Amino acid sequence: MEIEIAPIATKLEKMSSGDKSMDGAPELIAALEKAEISADVLSKTRIGLILNDFRKKTTDEKLAKRAKQLIKNWKSKVEAAASAKPARIDSESRKKSSTTASPLELPEAKRPKLEMNDIKAKPEPSTSIKIPPRLRKPEDPARERNVTIISKSLTSGPLPDGSLNADDVALQIEAAIYELHGDGEKYTSTIRSRVFNLRDKKNPDLRENIIVGSVSPSKFAKMSADEMASSDMKKLRDSFTKEAINEHQMSVQEGTPTDMFKCGKCLKWNCTYSQVQTRSADEPMTTFVFCRECGN
Repeated sequence: MEIEIAPIATKLEKMSSGDKSMDGAPELIAALEKAEISADVLSKTRIGLILNDFRKKTTDEKLAKRAKQLIKNWKSKVEAAASAKPARIDSESRKKSSTTASPLELPEAKRPKLEMNDIKAKPEPSTSIKIPPRLRKPEDPARERNVTIISKSLTSGPLPDGSLNADDVALQIEAAIYELHGDGEKYTSTIRSRVFNLRDKKNPDLRENIIVGSVSPSKFAKMSADEMASSDMKKLRDSFTKEAINEHQMSVQEGTPTDMFKCGKCLKWNCTYSQVQTRSADEPMTTFVFCRECGN
């Protein structure tokens, strides 16, 4: 099953990034709906995260709803498998204990003699169940406080389907920033900018992409302000840049105002013209016309 799902995951990932057209998306979703996908396949192929990212990028609402329903079904399957596993282990252990007699239940003559070397101390319970060893909280109180702030920022809005553990993601983000800048002013300013952008209600896509794993913590630690900005802010900045360029062009190319010429782009008569001798002296001058409305 993993062999069948992997190509579908690759195609959906290319569609989400814009490298491939979404025309064939309905067939891929239909194939996923028919497939019997286990929790192991979900983990190895990352199809859940990839499909969730595709759901956000597609403009087809019906297709997005089908993808969301698929993710819910898979999530229920994973939770059911996780809850059934301990019960199965308990039943097997009870069966084994019922068929095997304890040494203390045997007659004294048949009891095995235990040497001191055979008696092993019980292992101490692990203290890193929720946080793996590579994700241990930093011992520095200031860094630990930053981890908490980042975690709260990641959960400052609704969590999408397939969300990762916010504490683990926050630990990875803080560790990546600390590795880049060390303990200094640059580290502090980077933490503040990340928290500000995560809590920006006008830019929920950034927070959701990080909490579901579409944007890795190491990449987020290196992102510039432009890369973290929302799509609306990027369009606004582009419009300001274009307007500044047009104003510069108009100030440089301003000539004699006239209504003798009609702009071929905006069809208005608000133009200027200037004449320059671009050829030999016995040739007529070249007339340049500039539209004051659109900069054409």
